[in-house]
Amino acid sequence: MFRKVRLQLLASYLMVLAGIMIVFAIAIRTTFTYTLHHQVSQRLQNLVKAGSLELEIEDGRLEIDQEDLVRDLQSLQWYDPTGQLVGTQGQPASNLPLDPQQLVHLQTHANLQSISVPVKDPNTGQLIGFVRANESLEAVNQTLQQLDWGLGGGAILAIVLSGIGGTWLTLKAMRPIEQSMRQLQQFTADASHELRSPLTAIKTNATVAQKYPEGMRPTDAEKFQAILSAANQMTALTASLLQLARLDPSLEQHQIPTNLLHTLEELSQHYQHQAQAQGITLTTQLAEPTWVLGHEDQLRQVFANLLDNALRYTPNGGTVTIRSTRVGQSILIQVQDTGIGIQAEHREKIFDRFWQADTARSYQTAGCGLGLAIARRIVQLHKGNIAVDSEWTQGSCLSVQLPLYDYSP
Repeated sequence: MFRKVRLQLLASYLMVLAGIMIVFAIAIRTTFTYTLHHQVSQRLQNLVKAGSLELEIEDGRLEIDQEDLVRDLQSLQWYDPTGQLVGTQGQPASNLPLDPQQLVHLQTHANLQSISVPVKDPNTGQLIGFVRANESLEAVNQTLQQLDWGLGGGAILAIVLSGIGGTWLTLKAMRPIEQSMRQLQQFTADASHELRSPLTAIKTNATVAQKYPEGMRPTDAEKFQAILSAANQMTALTASLLQLARLDPSLEQHQIPTNLLHTLEELSQHYQHQAQAQGITLTTQLAEPTWVLGHEDQLRQVFANLLDNALRYTPNGGTVTIRSTRVGQSILIQVQDTGIGIQAEHREKIFDRFWQADTARSYQTAGCGLGLAIARRIVQLHKGNIAVDSEWTQGSCLSVQLPLYDYSP
């Protein structure tokens, strides 16, 4: 149980950390990408301004000063007023057509960013051509790729280190709780064990007193009966508490192949007399295979408890059915009755310790409210699960699903 809690805490911690790291990485990458592209745009604007100064008309002809203006991975292109290319400087150059109708044209194509502007004669204001500045985004993309690797690697390293640290922290945080729970279990076991002797003495004396009713008044006989009934209930309670305290996860290491078919058949025969006495039809629908890995006595107690509850809360003339079905690599065992059922608001509580509700099931109320809690704990130790499906006044179906074990005796 504590191992599962530790894993859940660690998983929650790592999920929160991973979420924070992802948001942080996205924010960093978005900001860095914007900054790099903004720098490229600034360089292109400066370059296109410088290129505009190189374009002039002399004697009615378009002239270009061939002064070197570009750096690596940059280029300048000059066009006449009709959009025809008249000069190029640097590489790589854009091969996209120029749109003379657009005053300022921004383009990104084939890993290349471009900006095109018109050039006018400063004296007459007449359009004399266009200038296009280009810069390759190869360096930008390489930088972003390195950033991605850095952020990804850093995030993975941070999560791994946080996982190691989180494991240590959860172990340290859960240790006092585990110690407290063990002390509580030990106290429960000791108290339950010590209570058995005085309870036995009370039961013995009450039983002896009831054997000689001639020496007591009728009201005294009723009091001794109440004492005996209370002592029996206390005995059952201490036995259940002692068993709960002794159900330790280490028992999983001592499980052996168990044939549930034999166990269910024996239980069916055992409860057949009780069912007939109550006027209830008890039937079985069992299918092979039913081999599981576990403790036969504990599993017997689980299904005995389910059968006892089903018979207890099923009225005369009702039916109780034990059914087993293979579901994938597990066996599903259902105990279905036609009793009074369980109200919707009580279904999630029936496996809680000491929980009982007369409004949920009211034919008989004998018990201490630990039977289903013990059954659920035993099923969990066998790596299975237990569930209830019930409708008020329509009966109930308690299902136990356990992993199958491939065993050939």
